[in-house]
Parts: sequence; structure tokens; C-alpha cells
Amino acid sequence: MTYCVAARLNAGLVFLSDSRTNAGIDQISTFRKAMVYENPGDRCITLLSAGNLSISQAIRETLQTHAMVDPDEEIPLTIWNARSMFDIARVLGSAIREVHRREAKALRDQGVDFNVSMLLGGQVAGEGPRLFQVYSAGNFIEATAETCYFQIGESKYGKPVLDRILTPQTPLDEAVKCLLVSMDSTLKSNLSVGLPLDLVIYEAHSLGNPRILCLDEHNPYFQLVHTTWGPRLREAFDAIDNPRWSADAHDATPLSQAPEKYKALRKITSPSQRVE
Repeated sequence: MTYCVAARLNAGLVFLSDSRTNAGIDQISTFRKAMVYENPGDRCITLLSAGNLSISQAIRETLQTHAMVDPDEEIPLTIWNARSMFDIARVLGSAIREVHRREAKALRDQGVDFNVSMLLGGQVAGEGPRLFQVYSAGNFIEATAETCYFQIGESKYGKPVLDRILTPQTPLDEAVKCLLVSMDSTLKSNLSVGLPLDLVIYEAHSLGNPRILCLDEHNPYFQLVHTTWGPRLREAFDAIDNPRWSADAHDATPLSQAPEKYKALRKITSPSQRVE
């Protein structure tokens, strides 16, 4: 399994992925799940992948040279000549369907599902940064101001902090911290997600030169996040009063202010206890 998360902010884009893959407890390996495609001054694109590793690798290789025929365009579209991130997402969807055409039947004959999901984000000159989640069928959705981040893979453990912190106005540095806390929470709860991490930070309208970092267990800042988040979360938990069951003159927040509405069911031991 894996965990990938990406956020689209007014200030730019942040991408984070782990690098663990497994086919059972004795077949655990490390593979990068983040790829950056760049033509400085014109476009900068980042792709994260989750799902079957052989499928995602085939899609990434196909995407670099894949051309999608569009009747409205004079020439086939590629990730290098498409005029918008929306069209690049269409090219990725077409590449996924091409790999599905080549591989799906053979996989199905071996009892393997065509399972892949991807996060695609970046910027093409002439428009702002955009972020898409792309599914196995090649269809996709785009991040909005109301939902400015996407997750794929083991998403449930790292979601709460994203919901509470991220907005389009979040600065890039704060978003990096938030995504790393999300990843650390996932690492804590799921052994199928593991280090090292790939982090890509793209500043809006730079059209190139993103920060690309690989973070392992020795990275000082990730160690700070890892060793601080748990204790600080415990401190916040401890700062909330324990429940009290009835109000008094000194307690304005009782858990129960009235007799319990619901009663436990009790075993009937004699006919006289039966209520008609």
C-alpha cells in the first residue's frame, strides 16, 4: 500500500508520498511514487501514484511519449504541448486507458485487478496552478477552493489534520508541515506505509525549479515533526476537562443535565415483570 497527498494553494502546490510497496510481509521494497516533468518557463508537472506498481510504472513511461488524438486539435496532444493542465489530465487519462488496453486482459487472466490512482498537479504558462485526482478508468476530478487537497492510498489516518488546517490561503511552509504531520500519523498507524518520503514544493507562477526533497528517518525536520506531534497532541487532549455527569454551581459544561432518556434492556425473570 502507499500514501500520497497533494494540496493546491494560492501560493502554489505541495506533494508528498511515501516509497513503500509490499506484496506480503516478506516482500517489502522501496520505489519512488513521485515524478516531476518540467519544461522551465513553460510548464512544471508533478505526478504521484498509488496502486499496482507495475501498472503505475507502465503509465508513467507511456505518459512521457503518449499522444492523444483530439479532433478539435491540429496535432495530437502530449504533456509537453497541451495548453492547459486540464488537457494534460486528459492525456494522462488516455495513457491509462492505453495501458489498460495492453495489460488488463492478461492481468485479469491471472486474477489481478487493474488498480491504479494518481494525483496530477502543476502549472502551464497562461493559467494558474491546478490539481487533479485521476482514477483507473482515466476519468478525473479537480481540486477546488472548497476541497483544496487530494489523497490516494491509505488516506484515512492522515485526513483529520488536513481537514482542520488546510485552506487555499495556507502558506506553503505551513502546508508542508501539515502534510508531514498527516504522513507521520499514517506511518504511526499503518505498517504498509514507510520511509523515505518524496516531497515536492512548487511556488505558483515559477514555471520550474520546484524543490524536490527525499526525507528519511535522519532528516532533522521530519524528526522534529515525528517527535513533537504525538506529545503535543497528548497535551491538547489532556487540556480538555474530563466529563462530569451532572451540573453544579461550579460546572457549566456537564455531560448530562437531565435523567437518562434511554434505559438498558433487562432480562425478564418472571411473568410478573412483563409489561403489557
